[in-house]
Amino acid sequence: MRNRPPIRLKSKLVKGCVAVMAVCMAVSAGLAQSPAQPAKAFVLDRVVAVVNNQAILASDVDEEVRLAVLDPGGVGLGVLPPQLALEQLISRALIQQQIREEDTQTTQPSAAEIDARLNEIRKEVPACVRFNCASEVGWKAFLATRGLTPGRVHTYLRRRLQILRFIEERFRQGIHITPEEIESYYRETLLPQYEPSEAIPPLAVVAPRIQEILLQRQVNALFGDWLENLRKQGDVEVLDPSLEAPASQDKAGKGGA
Repeated sequence: MRNRPPIRLKSKLVKGCVAVMAVCMAVSAGLAQSPAQPAKAFVLDRVVAVVNNQAILASDVDEEVRLAVLDPGGVGLGVLPPQLALEQLISRALIQQQIREEDTQTTQPSAAEIDARLNEIRKEVPACVRFNCASEVGWKAFLATRGLTPGRVHTYLRRRLQILRFIEERFRQGIHITPEEIESYYRETLLPQYEPSEAIPPLAVVAPRIQEILLQRQVNALFGDWLENLRKQGDVEVLDPSLEAPASQDKAGKGGA
């Protein structure tokens, strides 16, 4: 891995850019009003963190919270806290920057892989099962309640698959998930998430996804130090104090992603 000096984007500069955007929009709105009505300034969005030269917006955090329902590793964990959502966005930004720096093309998932993962989610994730997401009507209703769009879900899954493949290529060698571990997760973690009246997918159907979850957990333990080193080498600044603790401290202590 090549070491390169961090590119620092000052928080004042980032905040200034957002402020300019807000003022420009306010002026545009004012032009449509009568001269007697002064233009009102409003904030379109705000920067909550900067990862090297990349800004993370408050809207990104809100969207990450909504998308968390599609995360197979988040089953049974409830609503994703904004602090943890920001930590995930920071980690993802660092990894994607590393992928671009290394020009790793093999990690790009195909359209077929993305569609296959989407079909699994629509049929198996408990929140989707309750909406009958296997049908187009149910899927659209589910997306509407979460404030999501098909295009945004597709982008989320593509990035997720890309990062998982990148991590696995680096860290998964030597990791073996046993059938006993898969069955244990199925009975102790997945099954309790379904209502008694809901159709429960058989173990043979969901075993590949469970294996991915367990594999990712072990891989996370291995690549934690690597990710923490990326944070130390780069310039990660959280601009919103309400999103810093305790999630960021907990993540730093565990070295997770």
